[in-house]
Amino acid sequence: MKKLLFLSILILASCSPKKNTVKESIRPVHDTIGFAQYAWQLDSIYNRLQLKDIPNNESWKTVISPHDDYKYAGKQYHTSLEGVNANTIILIGVAHRARNYKLQDKIIFGSYTHWKSPYGKLKVSDLNSKIQNKLAKESFIVHDSMQVLEHSLEAIVPFLHKKNRNLEIIPILVPYINYETIDAVSSDLGTVVSEILKTNNLHFGKDVAIVISNDAVHYGTENWSRDLAPYGVDDEGTEKAVNHDKRLINNYLTGELSMDKVKKFTKETVQESDYKEYKWVWCGRYSVPFGLAFANKLNVLQNDVSLTGKFLDYASSIDHKLIQVEDLGMGTTAIATQKHWVAYASIKYCLLY
Repeated sequence: MKKLLFLSILILASCSPKKNTVKESIRPVHDTIGFAQYAWQLDSIYNRLQLKDIPNNESWKTVISPHDDYKYAGKQYHTSLEGVNANTIILIGVAHRARNYKLQDKIIFGSYTHWKSPYGKLKVSDLNSKIQNKLAKESFIVHDSMQVLEHSLEAIVPFLHKKNRNLEIIPILVPYINYETIDAVSSDLGTVVSEILKTNNLHFGKDVAIVISNDAVHYGTENWSRDLAPYGVDDEGTEKAVNHDKRLINNYLTGELSMDKVKKFTKETVQESDYKEYKWVWCGRYSVPFGLAFANKLNVLQNDVSLTGKFLDYASSIDHKLIQVEDLGMGTTAIATQKHWVAYASIKYCLLY
């Protein structure tokens, strides 16, 4: 009798529905030199730069933020992100080493459930998989090796997570991609995200925002793979390079957004004969036009109006006094001289200002 009872229990157990659990996987920190890996490090940087996360009612829908070493660009992260208050952030990043994996023409998702942050485990939003399930298969690829190797999003995450411990993210990387594919894939992503927002009663800006990772011009003649100083490396050359950047920002990245502006920006930053080659060296030569095309199309679908960009700040690794980070166990990943410098642009996007 006991044997029969035991067999009955086994049969019932085997027939019981199994819970659909997703195994937790955490993306580790890649750059432990230029960026903070511990909360006390970023807290110290805040103190040294006299930064404060002041509560505000802003609902910036999209921003462009730098991703360089905190010693160089720490203050500008705060400037770029202070009006981003949504709990879910779609991160649009650079795929610096896409060539390693021969990745191109498709946006890159990951399958991680969490990211390691100085402020604890950071959840990847459940919307991440929902978006992938609805996107056309030819529009994207899931590639964890690329996501874990890329630093352009993990630079931004600590600043966002410090301000909002309820934060969730959707990390997307943009590799080599031409304008036509930017147009097609951004339309696909915009449509899918718009449908998901409507289904879940979420609002662009208030509940979900977009942060685009970018460093502006990379300039100089030393410690680059080639000569990146068409204007020379004296004071006059530096000024001309800065003015070149500011012209791009003023003409194509601010004011009312349009695909015409996106196309013209792409033409000025990548070679028309080979879109894998730089014309003007911005890290975000793919992430910026893709991110803005996606954000604007999403806003048109949600609000029937284009976004408007407003310039916040521009700086470089050599135009301001740098804070000390070496005593925090941090440092820099590249030199900063007039023969080797990087610039940063901060721009916010909302409705008409």
